[in-house]
Amino acid sequence: MTERWWTVRPWCAGWALWVVCASAAWAIPPFGEVRADFQPSDTLILSREGEVLQRLRVDATVRRGQWVPLAEVSPALRQALVLSEDKRFFEHSGVDWRAASAAAWGNLWNQRTRGASTITMQLAGLLDGDWRQGPGGRSVAQKLGQTVAAQVLDRRWRKDQILEAYLNLVPFRSELVGIDALSRTLFGKAAHGLDDREAAVAAALVRAPNARPALVAQRACGVLRDMQQRPGNGAARVDCDALDLFTTAALQRRAFDASDGVAPHFARYLLRQRFKDGAVPERVPSTLRAPLQRFAVQSLQQQLRELRGRHVEDGAVLVLDNATGAVLAWVGSSGALSQAGEVDGVLALRQPGSTLKPFLYAQAIAEQRLTAASLVQDSPAQITTASGLYIPQNYDRQFKGWVSVRTALAASLNVPAVRALVMVTPDAFHRQLAAVGLPLRESGDYFGYSLALGSPEVPLLHLTNAFRTLANGGRASAVALADAKAHFTPAIDAHAAYIVGDILSDGNARARTFGADSVLATRFWSAVKTGTSKDMRDNWAVGWSERYTVGVWVGNASGAAMHDVSGTSGAAPVWAAVMGFLHAREPSRPPGAPAGLVRAAVRFGPAQPPPAGNAQPLEAAREEWFVPGTQQAVFAMDSGADGAYESSARGQKGSKTAARGAPAPATTGAAARITAPPPGTIVALDPDIPPARQRLHLRASGQGLHWRLDGKPLGRGPQVGWLPWPGRHVIQLTDAAGTVLDEVRIEVRGAGVRASAAPGR
Repeated sequence: MTERWWTVRPWCAGWALWVVCASAAWAIPPFGEVRADFQPSDTLILSREGEVLQRLRVDATVRRGQWVPLAEVSPALRQALVLSEDKRFFEHSGVDWRAASAAAWGNLWNQRTRGASTITMQLAGLLDGDWRQGPGGRSVAQKLGQTVAAQVLDRRWRKDQILEAYLNLVPFRSELVGIDALSRTLFGKAAHGLDDREAAVAAALVRAPNARPALVAQRACGVLRDMQQRPGNGAARVDCDALDLFTTAALQRRAFDASDGVAPHFARYLLRQRFKDGAVPERVPSTLRAPLQRFAVQSLQQQLRELRGRHVEDGAVLVLDNATGAVLAWVGSSGALSQAGEVDGVLALRQPGSTLKPFLYAQAIAEQRLTAASLVQDSPAQITTASGLYIPQNYDRQFKGWVSVRTALAASLNVPAVRALVMVTPDAFHRQLAAVGLPLRESGDYFGYSLALGSPEVPLLHLTNAFRTLANGGRASAVALADAKAHFTPAIDAHAAYIVGDILSDGNARARTFGADSVLATRFWSAVKTGTSKDMRDNWAVGWSERYTVGVWVGNASGAAMHDVSGTSGAAPVWAAVMGFLHAREPSRPPGAPAGLVRAAVRFGPAQPPPAGNAQPLEAAREEWFVPGTQQAVFAMDSGADGAYESSARGQKGSKTAARGAPAPATTGAAARITAPPPGTIVALDPDIPPARQRLHLRASGQGLHWRLDGKPLGRGPQVGWLPWPGRHVIQLTDAAGTVLDEVRIEVRGAGVRASAAPGR
């Protein structure tokens, strides 16, 4: 009885093992499920048209390309793989019993033979980890299970499906899995383009993925010889030495970049925002327009090439849909033209320069401190602050005198903007900027009156969306990464937003600075504002049409200053090109005026019209837009305007003084004395203005006056202009004999700026 039990137990154990392996083998998924579960290490960002805009690696643990259908695999590779791994692949039923017998016989006589594992058996191991070979080889149970699984696989799948899945799932070398990753990494091409040599190397890597290059080349030489063998001609002659060099070079190549396409920065931003915690799908749709994205990239690169030699290599372009806030184009850098191509210029914090002025004037108009026709004086101004005198100047160091707010904003005059901020106050303007989506890290008092000239740092993304608020009648909403209805909130008075847009679309108003034939003038309706930050480090053009808002930044990611690049020569040409592309076949009509807005005729000058032949009025008569209750027919200077800014700067916050003048000139007195600047003045050079174009006006009372600076003659008369330079200085007033009549000591701050820099607008 005992003997009989020992006879039965091995048979029962073997049968049980067979049942377990067979049941596991039947659990192999169908081909469609394997294909659907395949996850590349890259994701594809698609345009709204369905076109691939960017490929971006998202899995750092493995390198998988896209799934490649068998029809798109090189015939040479299919041949090489079958010859190398499974010559009777199309004949057997999943297991090559002839090869298995030969391998068993060789093992019996301790002869080295090639293993009997077929492509189908290897695929079974790739699909189910239970049959996968470990460091010590496969166990008897694994070999048995793999054999059963291969036969099941051969019955349930077609041969072409088996070969296709194997080519996409087999590990090749290091982190490379699948033929797409291998062919693009080692050979820099798609799988359909592999030739005989490349196919032989790929097939050799299947058998020994991490072998030395010499061994891979040796095996590849044998595969290539089999591939080129012709019936009746015997073995083909193959140059194995050349193949060795080719294989060594290929195994060292890494041509498969982690990112490829025309929207790398947007792709990274999109994935960060939409897939913060979950897995990233193989294909991600976006709101970008493929033709527009490519055109924006080309326009930016072309403009930077034209600026070559002016020390500028970076830029960024953003296009938003006014109605939805959807991102239609996002160019983060100039790509190969930049030494910092990974820096996203759309998100980088930069100084916006004069592009903040529209929001300042909109606030002043909404608060009824100014109207579009109000007269403001563009003249030298000295505003007392806690740290000394703030002396704003225009980009060209020329002053236009009395001008309307329309001219001051459209022509981007600095001094009137600072005077407008004196009325509004920095803190109130700070709150207005936050309302349009430009939250600043520091308070309004931190920036002081330089806030009017764009001294804080903001990204192009937020600045462009803030201009989109003006395009939408003062209503703000967030930038959208998917097509959805925008949720708007009031941010700017609708009347003021319309008036500012009307000013920024007025080519005649901007002509005093930019000329009548400026690049900013488009053949369709558009509104635009340029800006340049300190020492020409940042150059902007942001504006909108009926349907789109476009923002452009040009500069250097390093923060280095550009040479002789202004608002109209830097960013504006790119802005105009992108706008022209958007409206090549699409009209752009002026917006309708909001309800209640008043349009009235105005003229400028004295209260009574001047007699014929007398001096011309300050500006030509015209029709102007007004917030209800602020309209008037005549705008003229009055004696009460002088000194209004000085009183506001001393602390009359919240008042609605219609300040329209500059500090009154010093009156002469009996005793000769220096009236400006006061003793102890600290002069800060305006970062927006090249030092060579800044002047400090020295004033004095008395007769026969001579000026000396640091002991050297400076000029004569009651007023002289001096080019300030950093340091502590002694200013003396003397008579003709050299006797010192008065003396003040001042300090000039602002070292490190480029003396040769050109003006910005």
